[in-house]
Amino acid sequence: MAAFFINDEDNMKSIKVGLLGIGTVGSGTFNVLKRNQEEIARRAGRAIEITMVADLNTARATELTNGEVKVVNDANLLVSDPDIDIVIELIGGYGIAKDLVLKAIANGKHVVTANKALIATHGNEIFKAAQEKGVMVAFEAAVAGGIPIIKALREGLTANRIQWIAGIINGTTNFILSEMRDKGLDFDVVLKEAQRLGYAEADPTFDIEGVDAAHKLTIMASIAFGIPVQFDKAHVEGITKLQATDIRYAEQLGYRIKLLGITRQTEQGIELRVHPTLIPATRLIANVEGAMNAVMVRGDAVGETLYYGKGAGSEPTASAVIADLVDITRLATADPEHRVPYLAFQPNSMADTPVLSMADVTTSYYLRMHVADKPGVLADVTRILADSSISIDAMLQKEPTEGETQTDIIMLTHQTQERNIEAAIAKIEALSTVVGSVTKIRLEELN
Repeated sequence: MAAFFINDEDNMKSIKVGLLGIGTVGSGTFNVLKRNQEEIARRAGRAIEITMVADLNTARATELTNGEVKVVNDANLLVSDPDIDIVIELIGGYGIAKDLVLKAIANGKHVVTANKALIATHGNEIFKAAQEKGVMVAFEAAVAGGIPIIKALREGLTANRIQWIAGIINGTTNFILSEMRDKGLDFDVVLKEAQRLGYAEADPTFDIEGVDAAHKLTIMASIAFGIPVQFDKAHVEGITKLQATDIRYAEQLGYRIKLLGITRQTEQGIELRVHPTLIPATRLIANVEGAMNAVMVRGDAVGETLYYGKGAGSEPTASAVIADLVDITRLATADPEHRVPYLAFQPNSMADTPVLSMADVTTSYYLRMHVADKPGVLADVTRILADSSISIDAMLQKEPTEGETQTDIIMLTHQTQERNIEAAIAKIEALSTVVGSVTKIRLEELN
Protein backbone atom coordinates (compact mmCIF):
# COMPACT_ATOMS: atom_id res chain seq x y z
CA MET A 1 0.00 0.00 0.00
CA ALA A 2 1.34 3.41 -0.91
CA ALA A 3 1.72 5.12 2.45
CA PHE A 4 1.42 8.80 3.20
CA PHE A 5 4.00 10.29 5.48
CA ILE A 6 2.99 11.21 8.98
CA ASN A 7 6.14 12.19 10.89
CA ASP A 8 7.54 15.70 10.75
CA GLU A 9 10.46 14.78 8.54
CA ASP A 10 8.26 12.90 6.08
CA ASN A 11 5.72 15.72 6.06
CA MET A 12 8.27 17.75 4.09
CA LYS A 13 8.33 15.17 1.29
CA SER A 14 6.33 15.92 -1.83
CA ILE A 15 3.23 13.99 -2.79
CA LYS A 16 3.90 11.89 -5.89
CA VAL A 17 1.08 11.86 -8.43
CA GLY A 18 0.52 9.60 -11.42
CA LEU A 19 -1.56 10.89 -14.34
CA LEU A 20 -3.61 8.48 -16.47
CA GLY A 21 -4.21 10.26 -19.79
CA ILE A 22 -2.78 13.60 -20.81
CA GLY A 23 -5.37 14.97 -23.19
CA THR A 24 -7.14 18.32 -22.80
CA VAL A 25 -7.74 18.11 -19.04
CA GLY A 26 -4.54 16.18 -18.32
CA SER A 27 -2.32 18.76 -19.99
CA GLY A 28 -4.23 21.54 -18.23
CA THR A 29 -3.69 19.81 -14.89
CA PHE A 30 0.03 19.40 -15.53
CA ASN A 31 0.42 23.05 -16.59
CA VAL A 32 -1.62 24.60 -13.76
CA LEU A 33 0.07 22.42 -11.14
CA LYS A 34 3.48 23.47 -12.43
CA ARG A 35 2.59 27.15 -12.87
CA ASN A 36 1.06 27.52 -9.40
CA GLN A 37 3.19 24.96 -7.58
CA GLU A 38 4.38 27.36 -4.88
CA GLU A 39 0.89 28.62 -4.08
CA ILE A 40 -0.51 25.08 -4.09
CA ALA A 41 2.26 23.82 -1.77
CA ARG A 42 1.56 26.67 0.68
CA ARG A 43 -2.08 25.60 0.80
CA ALA A 44 -1.53 21.86 0.89
CA GLY A 45 1.31 21.88 3.40
CA ARG A 46 3.74 20.16 1.06
CA ALA A 47 4.62 20.01 -2.61
CA ILE A 48 2.45 18.04 -5.03
CA GLU A 49 4.15 16.87 -8.20
CA ILE A 50 3.23 14.71 -11.15
CA THR A 51 6.05 12.22 -11.51
CA MET A 52 4.60 9.73 -14.00
CA VAL A 53 2.22 9.91 -16.95
CA ALA A 54 0.60 6.96 -18.71
CA ASP A 55 -0.61 7.59 -22.24
CA LEU A 56 -0.67 5.51 -25.43
CA ASN A 57 0.86 8.43 -27.32
CA THR A 58 4.13 8.58 -25.42
CA ALA A 59 5.76 11.02 -27.84
CA ARG A 60 2.98 13.55 -27.35
CA ALA A 61 2.98 12.99 -23.58
CA THR A 62 6.74 13.57 -23.44
CA GLU A 63 6.34 16.78 -25.45
CA LEU A 64 3.49 18.08 -23.25
CA THR A 65 5.50 17.43 -20.07
CA ASN A 66 8.75 18.80 -21.55
CA GLY A 67 10.42 15.49 -20.77
CA GLU A 68 10.27 16.31 -17.04
CA VAL A 69 8.41 13.19 -15.91
CA LYS A 70 8.49 9.48 -16.56
CA VAL A 71 6.15 8.55 -19.43
CA VAL A 72 4.84 5.01 -19.96
CA ASN A 73 2.35 3.52 -22.39
CA ASP A 74 1.16 0.85 -19.93
CA ALA A 75 -1.21 2.31 -17.33
CA ASN A 76 -0.82 -0.80 -15.15
CA LEU A 77 2.78 0.22 -14.48
CA LEU A 78 1.56 3.53 -13.06
CA VAL A 79 -1.19 2.19 -10.79
CA SER A 80 1.22 -0.43 -9.45
CA ASP A 81 4.20 1.89 -8.87
CA PRO A 82 4.99 1.93 -5.12
CA ASP A 83 6.20 5.55 -5.26
CA ILE A 84 2.87 6.92 -6.53
CA ASP A 85 0.60 8.27 -3.77
CA ILE A 86 -2.34 9.60 -5.81
CA VAL A 87 -3.62 8.46 -9.22
CA ILE A 88 -5.50 10.93 -11.43
CA GLU A 89 -7.80 9.14 -13.89
CA LEU A 90 -8.58 11.23 -16.98
CA ILE A 91 -9.13 8.44 -19.52
CA GLY A 92 -12.94 8.52 -19.49
CA GLY A 93 -15.50 5.84 -20.21
CA TYR A 94 -16.54 2.80 -18.19
CA GLY A 95 -14.12 0.09 -19.31
CA ILE A 96 -10.36 0.37 -18.81
CA ALA A 97 -10.87 3.41 -16.57
CA LYS A 98 -12.90 1.37 -14.07
CA ASP A 99 -10.33 -1.46 -14.03
CA LEU A 100 -7.46 0.96 -13.45
CA VAL A 101 -9.25 2.87 -10.69
CA LEU A 102 -10.04 -0.36 -8.86
CA LYS A 103 -6.42 -1.54 -9.28
CA ALA A 104 -5.13 1.77 -7.94
CA ILE A 105 -7.43 1.45 -4.91
CA ALA A 106 -6.37 -2.18 -4.36
CA ASN A 107 -2.76 -0.94 -4.35
CA GLY A 108 -3.62 1.56 -1.61
CA LYS A 109 -3.57 4.67 -3.75
CA HIS A 110 -5.95 7.59 -3.47
CA VAL A 111 -7.81 8.43 -6.69
CA VAL A 112 -8.89 11.69 -8.31
CA THR A 113 -11.16 11.41 -11.35
CA ALA A 114 -13.06 13.71 -13.70
CA ASN A 115 -15.04 10.74 -15.04
CA LYS A 116 -18.75 11.42 -14.40
CA ALA A 117 -19.87 8.37 -16.39
CA LEU A 118 -17.70 6.11 -14.24
CA ILE A 119 -18.89 7.57 -10.92
CA ALA A 120 -22.57 7.70 -11.98
CA THR A 121 -22.63 4.07 -13.09
CA HIS A 122 -20.02 2.32 -10.91
CA GLY A 123 -19.58 4.75 -8.02
CA ASN A 124 -21.14 2.44 -5.42
CA GLU A 125 -18.63 -0.32 -6.20
CA ILE A 126 -15.69 2.10 -6.31
CA PHE A 127 -16.57 3.80 -3.02
CA LYS A 128 -17.03 0.45 -1.28
CA ALA A 129 -13.60 -0.71 -2.45
CA ALA A 130 -12.02 2.58 -1.36
CA GLN A 131 -13.66 2.42 2.07
CA GLU A 132 -12.40 -1.09 2.64
CA LYS A 133 -8.89 -0.02 1.67
CA GLY A 134 -8.98 3.23 3.67
CA VAL A 135 -8.25 5.48 0.67
CA MET A 136 -10.03 8.50 -0.77
CA VAL A 137 -11.78 8.91 -4.11
CA ALA A 138 -12.34 12.54 -5.14
CA PHE A 139 -14.38 13.64 -8.15
CA GLU A 140 -15.03 17.40 -8.01
CA ALA A 141 -14.06 17.69 -11.69
CA ALA A 142 -16.72 15.17 -12.72
CA VAL A 143 -19.56 17.72 -12.33
CA ALA A 144 -19.66 21.24 -13.79
CA GLY A 145 -15.94 21.55 -14.53
CA GLY A 146 -14.39 24.37 -12.55
CA ILE A 147 -17.48 25.10 -10.41
CA PRO A 148 -16.89 23.64 -6.92
CA ILE A 149 -20.43 22.27 -6.65
CA ILE A 150 -19.46 18.91 -5.14
CA LYS A 151 -17.63 20.60 -2.27
CA ALA A 152 -20.54 23.00 -1.77
CA LEU A 153 -23.04 20.14 -1.54
CA ARG A 154 -20.83 17.82 0.48
CA GLU A 155 -19.39 20.36 2.93
CA GLY A 156 -20.62 23.94 2.56
CA LEU A 157 -24.32 23.04 2.80
CA THR A 158 -23.95 20.18 5.25
CA ALA A 159 -26.25 21.86 7.83
CA ASN A 160 -29.12 21.92 5.34
CA ARG A 161 -31.81 19.53 4.35
CA ILE A 162 -31.42 19.90 0.58
CA GLN A 163 -34.84 20.34 -1.03
CA TRP A 164 -33.97 20.51 -4.71
CA ILE A 165 -31.22 21.05 -7.26
CA ALA A 166 -31.71 22.43 -10.77
CA GLY A 167 -28.72 22.74 -13.04
CA ILE A 168 -27.56 23.72 -16.50
CA ILE A 169 -24.77 21.15 -16.47
CA ASN A 170 -23.95 20.62 -20.14
CA GLY A 171 -22.28 23.48 -21.98
CA THR A 172 -22.84 22.05 -25.47
CA THR A 173 -26.61 21.98 -25.16
CA ASN A 174 -26.73 25.38 -23.47
CA PHE A 175 -24.72 26.88 -26.33
CA ILE A 176 -27.09 25.33 -28.87
CA LEU A 177 -30.21 26.59 -27.05
CA SER A 178 -28.71 30.07 -26.68
CA GLU A 179 -28.01 30.22 -30.40
CA MET A 180 -31.47 28.91 -31.29
CA ARG A 181 -33.05 31.65 -29.16
CA ASP A 182 -30.77 34.47 -30.32
CA LYS A 183 -30.88 33.68 -34.02
CA GLY A 184 -34.20 31.88 -34.40
CA LEU A 185 -32.48 28.90 -36.03
CA ASP A 186 -33.54 25.26 -35.86
CA PHE A 187 -31.62 22.65 -33.88
CA ASP A 188 -29.89 20.91 -36.82
CA VAL A 189 -28.45 24.17 -38.15
CA VAL A 190 -27.07 25.25 -34.77
CA LEU A 191 -25.63 21.81 -34.03
CA LYS A 192 -23.50 21.98 -37.19
CA GLU A 193 -22.26 25.42 -36.13
CA ALA A 194 -21.48 24.15 -32.61
CA GLN A 195 -19.44 21.32 -34.12
CA ARG A 196 -17.58 23.74 -36.38
CA LEU A 197 -16.70 25.95 -33.39
CA GLY A 198 -15.62 22.99 -31.26
CA TYR A 199 -18.44 23.24 -28.72
CA ALA A 200 -19.90 19.92 -29.86
CA GLU A 201 -18.11 16.64 -30.54
CA ALA A 202 -18.19 14.94 -33.94
CA ASP A 203 -20.52 12.45 -32.22
CA PRO A 204 -22.51 14.70 -29.85
CA THR A 205 -25.00 12.02 -28.74
CA PHE A 206 -24.12 12.02 -25.02
CA ASP A 207 -24.53 15.80 -24.88
CA ILE A 208 -27.59 16.45 -27.02
CA GLU A 209 -29.54 13.43 -25.73
CA GLY A 210 -29.03 14.50 -22.11
CA VAL A 211 -26.88 11.54 -21.01
CA ASP A 212 -23.90 13.65 -19.93
CA ALA A 213 -26.16 15.88 -17.82
CA ALA A 214 -27.86 12.82 -16.30
CA HIS A 215 -24.49 11.39 -15.21
CA LYS A 216 -23.72 14.64 -13.38
CA LEU A 217 -27.20 14.96 -11.89
CA THR A 218 -27.04 11.39 -10.57
CA ILE A 219 -23.89 12.25 -8.63
CA MET A 220 -25.33 15.46 -7.20
CA ALA A 221 -28.55 13.72 -6.16
CA SER A 222 -26.60 11.09 -4.24
CA ILE A 223 -24.67 13.73 -2.33
CA ALA A 224 -27.73 15.91 -1.72
CA PHE A 225 -30.02 13.17 -0.44
CA GLY A 226 -27.69 10.47 0.83
CA ILE A 227 -28.76 7.79 -1.63
CA PRO A 228 -26.64 5.38 -3.71
CA VAL A 229 -25.79 6.48 -7.26
CA GLN A 230 -28.60 5.22 -9.51
CA PHE A 231 -28.04 6.48 -13.04
CA ASP A 232 -30.24 3.71 -14.46
CA LYS A 233 -33.27 5.25 -12.73
CA ALA A 234 -32.83 8.76 -14.16
CA HIS A 235 -35.35 10.06 -16.69
CA VAL A 236 -33.34 11.39 -19.63
CA GLU A 237 -34.52 13.55 -22.54
CA GLY A 238 -32.33 15.64 -24.81
CA ILE A 239 -32.91 18.68 -27.00
CA THR A 240 -33.01 17.07 -30.46
CA LYS A 241 -36.78 17.48 -30.82
CA LEU A 242 -36.92 21.11 -29.71
CA GLN A 243 -38.11 23.55 -32.33
CA ALA A 244 -37.28 27.23 -32.73
CA THR A 245 -41.04 27.85 -32.74
CA ASP A 246 -41.38 26.70 -29.13
CA ILE A 247 -38.40 28.75 -28.02
CA ARG A 248 -40.06 31.80 -29.57
CA TYR A 249 -43.46 31.11 -28.00
CA ALA A 250 -41.84 30.52 -24.60
CA GLU A 251 -40.15 33.90 -24.90
CA GLN A 252 -43.48 35.59 -25.62
CA LEU A 253 -44.89 34.04 -22.45
CA GLY A 254 -41.94 35.26 -20.35
CA TYR A 255 -39.93 32.02 -20.26
CA ARG A 256 -36.70 30.58 -21.61
CA ILE A 257 -36.02 26.95 -22.44
CA LYS A 258 -32.97 25.28 -20.93
CA LEU A 259 -31.86 21.66 -20.66
CA LEU A 260 -32.12 21.23 -16.91
CA GLY A 261 -31.05 18.47 -14.59
CA ILE A 262 -33.57 18.46 -11.74
CA THR A 263 -33.54 16.42 -8.56
CA ARG A 264 -36.01 17.01 -5.76
CA GLN A 265 -36.90 15.26 -2.54
CA THR A 266 -40.64 14.72 -2.11
CA GLU A 267 -42.72 12.74 0.37
CA GLN A 268 -43.09 9.99 -2.25
CA GLY A 269 -39.42 9.77 -3.21
CA ILE A 270 -36.61 11.41 -5.20
CA GLU A 271 -37.16 13.04 -8.58
CA LEU A 272 -34.19 12.45 -10.91
CA ARG A 273 -34.79 13.91 -14.36
CA VAL A 274 -33.08 15.66 -17.26
CA HIS A 275 -35.18 17.36 -19.94
CA PRO A 276 -35.83 20.67 -21.70
CA THR A 277 -37.56 22.99 -19.25
CA LEU A 278 -39.27 26.36 -19.38
CA ILE A 279 -37.88 28.71 -16.71
CA PRO A 280 -39.13 32.26 -15.99
CA ALA A 281 -36.89 34.71 -17.84
CA THR A 282 -36.49 36.69 -14.61
CA ARG A 283 -34.57 33.86 -12.91
CA LEU A 284 -30.80 34.28 -12.88
CA ILE A 285 -30.30 30.74 -14.16
CA ALA A 286 -32.50 31.47 -17.20
CA ASN A 287 -29.95 34.08 -18.27
CA VAL A 288 -26.97 31.71 -18.31
CA GLU A 289 -25.93 31.74 -21.95
CA GLY A 290 -23.39 30.12 -24.24
CA ALA A 291 -21.35 27.19 -22.98
CA MET A 292 -21.52 28.25 -19.33
CA ASN A 293 -22.88 26.05 -16.51
CA ALA A 294 -24.96 27.02 -13.48
CA VAL A 295 -26.45 25.04 -10.61
CA MET A 296 -29.20 26.21 -8.24
CA VAL A 297 -29.48 24.49 -4.87
CA ARG A 298 -32.24 25.07 -2.36
CA GLY A 299 -31.57 24.19 1.28
CA ASP A 300 -34.07 24.60 4.10
CA ALA A 301 -31.74 26.87 6.10
CA VAL A 302 -29.88 28.80 3.42
CA GLY A 303 -32.63 29.15 0.79
CA GLU A 304 -31.53 29.28 -2.86
CA THR A 305 -27.87 29.44 -3.79
CA LEU A 306 -26.46 29.69 -7.32
CA TYR A 307 -23.12 28.40 -8.60
CA TYR A 308 -21.97 29.67 -12.00
CA GLY A 309 -18.90 29.23 -14.16
CA LYS A 310 -17.15 27.29 -16.88
CA GLY A 311 -18.36 23.70 -16.93
CA ALA A 312 -15.62 22.35 -19.17
CA GLY A 313 -12.28 23.20 -20.69
CA SER A 314 -8.66 22.40 -19.97
CA GLU A 315 -7.79 24.70 -17.08
CA PRO A 316 -11.25 25.15 -15.50
CA THR A 317 -11.51 21.37 -15.09
CA ALA A 318 -7.87 21.20 -14.02
CA SER A 319 -8.74 23.67 -11.26
CA ALA A 320 -11.16 21.11 -9.80
CA VAL A 321 -8.72 18.21 -10.24
CA ILE A 322 -5.99 20.07 -8.36
CA ALA A 323 -8.41 21.13 -5.61
CA ASP A 324 -9.03 17.42 -5.05
CA LEU A 325 -5.27 16.76 -4.95
CA VAL A 326 -4.89 19.42 -2.26
CA ASP A 327 -7.82 18.03 -0.25
CA ILE A 328 -6.37 14.53 -0.30
CA THR A 329 -2.93 15.83 0.67
CA ARG A 330 -4.41 17.69 3.65
CA LEU A 331 -6.53 14.76 4.80
CA ALA A 332 -4.16 11.91 4.01
CA THR A 333 -2.91 11.50 7.55
CA ALA A 334 -6.39 11.72 9.09
CA ASP A 335 -8.13 8.66 10.42
CA PRO A 336 -10.29 7.38 7.51
CA GLU A 337 -13.33 7.53 9.81
CA HIS A 338 -12.86 11.29 10.19
CA ARG A 339 -12.57 12.18 6.51
CA VAL A 340 -15.41 13.74 4.53
CA PRO A 341 -17.54 10.83 3.24
CA TYR A 342 -17.51 10.25 -0.53
CA LEU A 343 -21.23 11.05 -0.86
CA ALA A 344 -21.46 13.43 2.12
CA PHE A 345 -23.36 10.95 4.33
CA GLN A 346 -21.64 8.23 6.34
CA PRO A 347 -21.61 5.00 4.27
CA ASN A 348 -23.66 3.11 6.86
CA SER A 349 -26.28 5.89 6.91
CA MET A 350 -27.24 5.91 3.23
CA ALA A 351 -31.00 6.02 2.61
CA ASP A 352 -33.02 3.66 0.45
CA THR A 353 -35.45 6.40 -0.62
CA PRO A 354 -36.97 5.35 -3.96
CA VAL A 355 -36.38 7.27 -7.19
CA LEU A 356 -39.73 8.22 -8.69
CA SER A 357 -40.81 7.20 -12.16
CA MET A 358 -41.58 10.12 -14.44
CA ALA A 359 -45.29 9.27 -14.33
CA ASP A 360 -45.27 10.11 -10.60
CA VAL A 361 -43.55 13.49 -10.98
CA THR A 362 -45.64 16.63 -10.44
CA THR A 363 -44.78 19.76 -12.38
CA SER A 364 -46.29 22.35 -14.77
CA TYR A 365 -46.40 22.10 -18.56
CA TYR A 366 -46.18 24.02 -21.80
CA LEU A 367 -48.46 22.56 -24.45
CA ARG A 368 -48.52 23.54 -28.13
CA MET A 369 -51.12 22.13 -30.48
CA HIS A 370 -51.73 22.81 -34.14
CA VAL A 371 -55.48 22.97 -34.68
CA ALA A 372 -58.13 23.68 -37.29
CA ASP A 373 -59.36 27.27 -37.13
CA LYS A 374 -62.93 26.36 -36.21
CA PRO A 375 -65.34 27.37 -33.44
CA GLY A 376 -65.38 25.06 -30.41
CA VAL A 377 -61.81 23.76 -30.69
CA LEU A 378 -60.57 25.65 -27.65
CA ALA A 379 -63.65 24.59 -25.66
CA ASP A 380 -62.96 20.92 -26.48
CA VAL A 381 -59.35 21.18 -25.35
CA THR A 382 -60.11 23.00 -22.12
CA ARG A 383 -62.87 20.49 -21.30
CA ILE A 384 -60.44 17.58 -21.66
CA LEU A 385 -57.94 19.32 -19.40
CA ALA A 386 -60.64 20.14 -16.84
CA ASP A 387 -61.84 16.53 -16.83
CA SER A 388 -58.25 15.56 -15.88
CA SER A 389 -58.21 18.23 -13.11
CA ILE A 390 -55.62 20.25 -15.02
CA SER A 391 -56.04 24.02 -14.78
CA ILE A 392 -54.67 26.55 -17.27
CA ASP A 393 -52.29 29.27 -16.10
CA ALA A 394 -51.75 31.17 -19.37
CA MET A 395 -52.63 30.84 -23.05
CA LEU A 396 -51.69 32.13 -26.48
CA GLN A 397 -53.96 31.64 -29.48
CA LYS A 398 -52.28 32.72 -32.68
CA GLU A 399 -54.34 34.29 -35.44
CA PRO A 400 -54.01 32.24 -38.64
CA THR A 401 -52.16 33.95 -41.45
CA GLU A 402 -54.24 35.00 -44.42
CA GLY A 403 -55.38 32.00 -46.43
CA GLU A 404 -54.48 29.52 -43.67
CA THR A 405 -57.10 27.26 -42.10
CA GLN A 406 -54.97 26.09 -39.18
CA THR A 407 -53.31 27.83 -36.24
CA ASP A 408 -51.39 27.23 -33.00
CA ILE A 409 -52.78 27.19 -29.47
CA ILE A 410 -50.21 27.41 -26.67
CA MET A 411 -51.11 26.73 -23.05
CA LEU A 412 -49.25 26.79 -19.76
CA THR A 413 -50.78 24.56 -17.09
CA HIS A 414 -50.66 24.63 -13.32
CA GLN A 415 -48.99 21.70 -11.60
CA THR A 416 -50.24 18.19 -12.25
CA GLN A 417 -48.86 14.67 -12.30
CA GLU A 418 -47.18 13.56 -15.50
CA ARG A 419 -49.56 10.62 -15.90
CA ASN A 420 -52.50 13.08 -15.90
CA ILE A 421 -51.02 15.28 -18.62
CA GLU A 422 -50.14 12.25 -20.75
CA ALA A 423 -53.70 10.94 -20.53
CA ALA A 424 -55.10 14.37 -21.43
CA ILE A 425 -52.72 14.77 -24.38
CA ALA A 426 -53.83 11.39 -25.78
CA LYS A 427 -57.45 12.60 -25.74
CA ILE A 428 -56.56 15.98 -27.26
CA GLU A 429 -54.61 14.31 -30.09
CA ALA A 430 -57.65 12.13 -30.80
CA LEU A 431 -59.76 15.22 -31.60
CA SER A 432 -60.47 15.56 -35.33
CA THR A 433 -59.65 19.28 -35.12
CA VAL A 434 -56.12 18.71 -33.76
CA VAL A 435 -53.43 18.25 -36.40
CA GLY A 436 -50.49 15.99 -35.54
CA SER A 437 -48.93 15.60 -32.12
CA VAL A 438 -49.13 17.92 -29.12
CA THR A 439 -45.77 19.37 -28.11
CA LYS A 440 -45.19 19.04 -24.36
CA ILE A 441 -42.35 20.74 -22.47
CA ARG A 442 -42.13 20.76 -18.69
CA LEU A 443 -42.09 24.04 -16.78
CA GLU A 444 -40.42 24.88 -13.47
CA GLU A 445 -40.85 28.16 -11.60
CA LEU A 446 -37.84 27.41 -9.35
CA ASN A 447 -39.23 29.36 -6.42
